[in-house]
Amino acid sequence: MQELDLAINSVSRLVSIDILDSTQNLARELALQGTPDGTLVLAYEQTGGRGQYERSWDAKRGGIYFTLVLRPQKEVCHTGPLSLRAAQAVCDTLHKMFGLQTKIKHPNDVLVWEEKTKKWKKICGILIESSSEAGRTQWLLVGVGININNPLAPCLKETATSIKKLLGREIDPEWILQETLEAFFAQYAQWKLSNQI
Repeated sequence: MQELDLAINSVSRLVSIDILDSTQNLARELALQGTPDGTLVLAYEQTGGRGQYERSWDAKRGGIYFTLVLRPQKEVCHTGPLSLRAAQAVCDTLHKMFGLQTKIKHPNDVLVWEEKTKKWKKICGILIESSSEAGRTQWLLVGVGININNPLAPCLKETATSIKKLLGREIDPEWILQETLEAFFAQYAQWKLSNQI
């Protein structure tokens, strides 16, 4: 387990592991051990990545895969609005950085327009999990996987794409990570102040 520094005030602890079965699994373990609010678990490849309803997530090297451990200090009735805000943060980042046309596929996917095929294709998945005790939310996990330079399995090429495929060049994943986290924490601050919690 490697600890790294990240220039984002809202990230209290960064746990970076090169290859991991699932950032969500490790983040849950850390949450149960009492890791602080704002812990970020990061991997550059996942061997057992998963999405909603335990569906597998193809997470080869070249993408960015992370889970945030959050402790909002409020009872969370519905995580749907937070999933949409996380997806919006990714949409905003991809548009700001690359001018990509994106949209959210409710409740937890980000699609991007691929001009070459004239199709909307998946570029990011979001997974939200939470734990409550005695009527109070103990922790939230916000998992995000973004296809950047990673190769896609042949069975996914009709429905998914990557930033590298769209732009025709490789992009620094950590640059996208930094921008995505900044956009997410802005959305998260708004969510905590809203009634959708």
